[in-house]
Amino acid sequence: MLSSPKKRIVMAVTGASGMPFAETLAGNLRTFCELHLIVSRAGWLVWDQEIGQDRQNLLNMAFCHYEQDDLAAPPASGSWRHQGMVVCPCSMASLAAVARGLGSNLIHRAADVTLKERRKLILVTRETPLNAIHLENMLTATRAGAVIMPASPGFYHRPRTLQELVDQLTGRILDALDVDHALTPRWCEDNE
Repeated sequence: MLSSPKKRIVMAVTGASGMPFAETLAGNLRTFCELHLIVSRAGWLVWDQEIGQDRQNLLNMAFCHYEQDDLAAPPASGSWRHQGMVVCPCSMASLAAVARGLGSNLIHRAADVTLKERRKLILVTRETPLNAIHLENMLTATRAGAVIMPASPGFYHRPRTLQELVDQLTGRILDALDVDHALTPRWCEDNE
């Protein structure tokens, strides 16, 4: 009997606050999936500000990584198969590009292809407060098939550290991608 291959997941990191989510998500996806990573130039600037570690640390978590301007990379094509894409964190500019079907860089093109191929696309938005344009773009992207998952961790598990908050949201993202994990307890479940 042949073993099933790992899920192939595309992860994009854009220039919104929330790099601890990106770092934790990439580390978990690396464990369970074949991770294909795209980081925007603005994403790297925010990474430097919020994480302050060598960029190679994030790149090392990926099976393969692509530059944002590489429109010939595999995720730009619908014939290249994967089991889902997550943009974490997702800036409002990237949300707008996805909602309007713009393909000006690899992140936006890959998200557009993911939607047109009816694959799972999760946008982990990070902005507050939201204006009417943001909300309309979220609704448009949702109607096109995206899952909008604001970076809003829960507190029902009584987190004691920032990492426990990050883990809780990361677990929710992994759930949405149908990736098994044991990051955090689930509501009304006893994880012994």
